[in-house]
Amino acid sequence: MAKSCFPKCRLGKIMGWIQIVLGGLVIIVSISTLSRFYAVGFFLQNDDICRHFHGPSAAYDSVDMAALTARFNEVLNNIENLQEKLESSVQKMEKNGANQLQNSNISKFEHKKYLEEEVIRPLYRAYIALRQIRLPRVENSTLKEDPMINAFVVEEMRKYITPKANRVGKVNIYGTERVYNTIGHACTLMKEEVEEYMDYDVGSYCKDDWLHGQKLMLHGCDPLPRRRCLSRASKLYLRPHPINVSLWRMPEGRNVRWSNYQCRNFECLSSKNPKRGYSKCTGCFEMEKEKLKWVVNSSLPADFLIADVLRLKPGEIRIGLDFGVGTGTFAARMREQNVTIVSTALNLGAPFNEMIALRGLIPLYVTLNQRLPFFDNTMDIIHSTGFMDGWIDLQLLDFILFDWDRVLRPGGLLWIDRFFCERKDLEDYMYMFLQFRYRKHRWVIAPKSKDQVFLSALLEKPPRSL
Repeated sequence: MAKSCFPKCRLGKIMGWIQIVLGGLVIIVSISTLSRFYAVGFFLQNDDICRHFHGPSAAYDSVDMAALTARFNEVLNNIENLQEKLESSVQKMEKNGANQLQNSNISKFEHKKYLEEEVIRPLYRAYIALRQIRLPRVENSTLKEDPMINAFVVEEMRKYITPKANRVGKVNIYGTERVYNTIGHACTLMKEEVEEYMDYDVGSYCKDDWLHGQKLMLHGCDPLPRRRCLSRASKLYLRPHPINVSLWRMPEGRNVRWSNYQCRNFECLSSKNPKRGYSKCTGCFEMEKEKLKWVVNSSLPADFLIADVLRLKPGEIRIGLDFGVGTGTFAARMREQNVTIVSTALNLGAPFNEMIALRGLIPLYVTLNQRLPFFDNTMDIIHSTGFMDGWIDLQLLDFILFDWDRVLRPGGLLWIDRFFCERKDLEDYMYMFLQFRYRKHRWVIAPKSKDQVFLSALLEKPPRSL
């Protein structure tokens, strides 16, 4: 029994020693391999090694691969379409036969025109599009690309969005090495419209396309790119009225370009005309009606008077912003009280910007999309009427109100003037205005209709010594 067990036990011991030796070799090889990886810096932060072992995705993080791919696909599609046209033409020739082709009435001019329009021009466009593609450059072992450079084809647009490096490599007064021209991010969603807007002859007159530009702004392409063409003006521009009479006299209609409006003069903009072309601020172009606003008591308790508002802060209200739709009447009345007001305006069916400027006041051509171009804690008063009503999304309103809070100084006044909404939505909007814990000077809710209400409020920003 012992003799039969001996060979088996001896074999087991031999196998155990072999496993121990092999395990030791594995440990020695592992330690040697790890030491070599450490020696070459594998365990340190090294972009080249990461790209080698983990693929190129990290290196392309700063590259707009979607735009680059779209441009390559655009070129390939153009070449593919050209190839299909040529193949189709050849097949027609083969089908018609050589005799019929010789007897055809195609002249040399028509043949030349066909080659130019159907072959040469598409091929040239594909060639130019291919040449315009900007490949990423390598900086510090990382691929980098200028923002949005491959999103557009029109050369003037590409020149605009290309960063402009300072001359002689110097740092500018802003402390930067280059300047980035800005456009709204939604411009990439309206590529054809933006390229149409930027398609012009440098140094010549711009097209009369301000309405096209305004549509781009309202759809999120805001700010618009700058252009290097000369803006158009009225052919019969006359000297504006002097400042002592311009506030309350109708301006000269020949100082406005009317080509993009339904009306062709200020008289046509009367509220009595159903075809005036605009619906907001009805009656804004009638000076006799405008003279009564904010100075004459009305039957509506939601109407506040300028004199009563300024009495709350005697001598402290000097500059402010009127955010709404109008022809500058609020700014005109405040100017009579030595208060400077900037009025936001969009030309929504009528020349609101031109009207404000011709009255000797300051129009600010901005949309709801933009951050206000004022520094923090600088405005004495912000007044809003007739623009942001119950249609506005609550989150959008939240961003706007926080921006107003940013530019309004401590102790400044926020005047919400006849904001109206559905009665069922009132509590939501009330919360939006009350969340900042402003001091209430006046707070009035009045019925507008059976299902709608007005909200007017005069609120004071508290001091925040943080």
